[in-house]
Amino acid sequence: MKSLISLCILLSVSICLHAQPVTKHGALKVEGVKLVDVNNQPVALHGMSFGWHNLWPRFYNKGAVHELVTKWNCSVIRASMGIELNDSGYLKSPEESVRLMKNVIDACIKEGVYVIIDWHDHNIHQQKAVEFFSMMSKKYGKYPNVIYEVYNEPDYETWAEVKAYSETVIKAIRANDPDNIILVGSPKWDQDVHLPAADPIKGFSNLMYTMHFYAGTHKQWLRDRTDEAMKNGLPVFISECAGMEASGDGPIDYNEWKAFVDWMDAKGLSWIAWSVSDKKETCSVLEPAASSNGKWKADVIKEWGRTAQLYLKKY
Repeated sequence: MKSLISLCILLSVSICLHAQPVTKHGALKVEGVKLVDVNNQPVALHGMSFGWHNLWPRFYNKGAVHELVTKWNCSVIRASMGIELNDSGYLKSPEESVRLMKNVIDACIKEGVYVIIDWHDHNIHQQKAVEFFSMMSKKYGKYPNVIYEVYNEPDYETWAEVKAYSETVIKAIRANDPDNIILVGSPKWDQDVHLPAADPIKGFSNLMYTMHFYAGTHKQWLRDRTDEAMKNGLPVFISECAGMEASGDGPIDYNEWKAFVDWMDAKGLSWIAWSVSDKKETCSVLEPAASSNGKWKADVIKEWGRTAQLYLKKY
């Protein structure tokens, strides 16, 4: 009987610890350029991004989420819904795409961590985005766990085009969810943060702008550009980053990765590492032998996965 009671206590403690990020910080908001919690205290989230759902659907489940929360110390997880690429993307398979996204979102809510609903696209599909975010904000807007990323990485679109699209999608979200954080992308794969800094979206609260970096390609110049954008009043969220080249391949630049992490920590910036996938490339954190449902042993976690996990655990 005592053993059973002790086990129940341990399970209760474990659940409380896993639920700590949302339990502790509650509904997030933006004050100036800072992300703050329900008590107006600055907060930085750290976590992992799943790879494109239409390429690695096998990881979009509660077991993988539980592993990332309990063994990788993620306070936020990014669910990346691929829009194009193949017949499994949202444009051609919306029902299955939504089902897989809900798997991750529901698991994150149960685990008590934040979750980013990421429209993982490089082109504008405004009508479909409005349709999707209207549905998701209606279902999940009541949960403080939820963060919306309305445009992963604009590539060759102008800021005027991205801004107009984002304003339309934001309006659709705010019709159902007046408060949760919304992330907005910028041109050139989220490197041109100086453009929204000079011409930000107005009329909505709790907006942040994403900057993405890959340490093997993006150096001090991008940190300087982001510093200047924040100095000009732009709230920044690093929703995707990694240590290798922007192609997702090549060697890990450990010195530059550390320089980025030190900079993000000093600025109090949230960051999410790319990606939970098993492709034969540097940025995929798992080997093909990794199980779909978590419980990943050391021999199936690749070099970048071990690096990301090590850094996440320090928080």
